Amino acid sequence: MNLFSNTFNTLESALNYSSLKQKTISQNIANVDTPNYKAKDVSFKSMLQDSLDSMKAYRTSPKHIEFENGPGGTGGVFTKSNQEYNANGNSVDVDKEMSDLAENQLYYNAVAEILSGKFGSLQSVIKGGK
Repeated sequence: MNLFSNTFNTLESALNYSSLKQKTISQNIANVDTPNYKAKDVSFKSMLQDSLDSMKAYRTSPKHIEFENGPGGTGGVFTKSNQEYNANGNSVDVDKEMSDLAENQLYYNAVAEILSGKFGSLQSVIKGGK
């Protein structure tokens, strides 16, 4: 029995994505002066594909179409294209990373606020609307 709707799972996945993006941006900022460091980013599309690839489907009839999983992904983190901002081979643009950090923080706060509202509604239902 599924007590909660898929909304909670979706919001949890959104928080996980935002958390991974936060870690990746922080790692880029921490390595801004590291020679030959290549900036990394997180791909939502890749993370979505990984989730779809991990799904399992069972055929209950031989007439059903087979469900095939594709090859496993990289978890959504990838190295950005060959950009070079510093003479030492480092590709981190601090201004871009700080902008991405602020955008990601807004996204995280919005998802957390929605999740909080869902739990508030659930709490209200449990208490009988009081």
